[in-house]
Amino acid sequence: METKQLGNTGVYVSTIGLGAMPMSLSNRPPESQSINVIQRALELGVTFIDTADSYCQDETDKHHNERLIHKALQSYNGDTSNVIVATKGGLMRPNGSWTRNGNPNHLRETIRISFEALGGNKPIDLWQYHSPDPEYTIEESLAPAKEAVRDGIIRFVGVSNFSIEQIKRARDVVDIVSVQNQYNPWQRQPEFDGVLEYCETEGLTFLPWSPFGGSRRHEKLQHIPSVAQLAKTKGVSVYSIVLAWLLAKSPSILPIPGASKISSIEDSVRAVDLKLSAQEVQIIDQETAS
Repeated sequence: METKQLGNTGVYVSTIGLGAMPMSLSNRPPESQSINVIQRALELGVTFIDTADSYCQDETDKHHNERLIHKALQSYNGDTSNVIVATKGGLMRPNGSWTRNGNPNHLRETIRISFEALGGNKPIDLWQYHSPDPEYTIEESLAPAKEAVRDGIIRFVGVSNFSIEQIKRARDVVDIVSVQNQYNPWQRQPEFDGVLEYCETEGLTFLPWSPFGGSRRHEKLQHIPSVAQLAKTKGVSVYSIVLAWLLAKSPSILPIPGASKISSIEDSVRAVDLKLSAQEVQIIDQETAS
């Protein structure tokens, strides 16, 4: 598995990560299946796993995904010392919906619970503020993260769903190593709002969430002619083509495709060895231009 540096940290992680969210939502698979998926990812060389306190069914189930990942790592027979688990805080799940909560007191508490859910024996590798809450300033909401870094509860900090202006404000509070915004063939805003270029210039890792367009759109990848044709020509899935496209777009990008089946993560890691030419990338760009 190829690796790339996480921000400017000096820490290297797998070029393809694992998005663990599908393992904890309302239609989640049996726990044993999820653990097998996580451990298969580790066998394949994946060393970056993305999660969040809100990857659960509702508020009564909070931190489910974090605890699941910890259980899978604890029961894995191989070496996990180089695995980076990136979690997030700042979203709530009342009755299964998604709402923002940037209250510093809430974030301080959820950071503590995430720390415990992930084992409580070492700092959270990467904690990300999930989405800015307009009810609180970025400075207020990130103060608990700064405190947690100082106290040895968090190692690195990232942000999610942030604009350039918001990223700059965040960096005035605490060192930021990553940005996680939506990016896929249908949502290419990071190319046009400057966030992707900013990450390249500043040495930040860009984590594209929903790389396949989410559960409602991923099957439509078959209907993007260039993606379907390239998949057929190269003998791979349309999902591998999209991941290869993302990797070709910027050296800052570290895709985190979701998986709840072993076959899914096995397919995703194949993209590491799939190199698209500049012309192939351009053809996909032209067909998916926003």
